[in-house]
Amino acid sequence: MEYSESLKKNREFQVVYRQGTSYANRYLVMYVKENHLEKNRVGISVSKKVGNSVVRHRLTRLIRESYRLNEQKFQRGMDLVVVARVNAKGRSFREIEKALLHLGGLHKIIDKQGKSKSF
Repeated sequence: MEYSESLKKNREFQVVYRQGTSYANRYLVMYVKENHLEKNRVGISVSKKVGNSVVRHRLTRLIRESYRLNEQKFQRGMDLVVVARVNAKGRSFREIEKALLHLGGLHKIIDKQGKSKSF
């Protein structure tokens, strides 16, 4: 991920959950908060309710790859936390990618045409 880092610490996730805004669709929930940096920081969360470790890790990889392939479309300077819902289990890469881009559009951090917005 050229323009992004990962959120790793629980404290970082909690700040985004508490102070950020959220939108959801059938497969994912996305929390967004400005971080005033030149890059995005992305965290992915998949609960044990979704499935065993193989299922959870597959979903994590699908979300990370969906973001990686489309990260130039996302506005920079944001902390993003993507939470997989139980319905995401067994979905294809294209369905997860479409859900991620849909949430980016709802947050207005991505253009419908795919061009990144500037501040």
